[in-house]
Amino acid sequence: MRSETVELDERFGKEYAGRYVFREITWARRSRIIQKHTRYHPLTGHVVGSDFVAIQAETVGASLREQPAHRPISLEKLLGEEDGIPVELGELFSKVVNKLCGISRDEERFLSAQSEEANRIQPLQGSDCAGNSGGHQTNSTHSQLKQLRNSSSS
Repeated sequence: MRSETVELDERFGKEYAGRYVFREITWARRSRIIQKHTRYHPLTGHVVGSDFVAIQAETVGASLREQPAHRPISLEKLLGEEDGIPVELGELFSKVVNKLCGISRDEERFLSAQSEEANRIQPLQGSDCAGNSGGHQTNSTHSQLKQLRNSSSS
């Protein structure tokens, strides 16, 4: 199975600095994660709702194989609303995992839109959060991913 290594400096905070290794998960694992966080109508079987943030967080957690020794990333931290990980870090991890797990661009856009919608509902925690909505976020996350890849291949 394919894997990808991400080396983080202290831009997200000292606690997150270090080496993270993500590995592709199986189709069955991904399907079970989606099923677990999706509600279906009992009679028609149509999707009633899905917790897209939980789906993405569990996918990241399932893909994460190595992290710094003090283990700053856990499922609880990924799902945390009060004491969670920074938005930009979550977006970076999501992009890496979506690429590894073969998530199509349409699925990624759909999950990102749902994630951004959930982020807009949460109160802003500081002035740096105000710029996180809209199209620029994707571009900055994409450029961060490129920078990390370039620095990890050096």
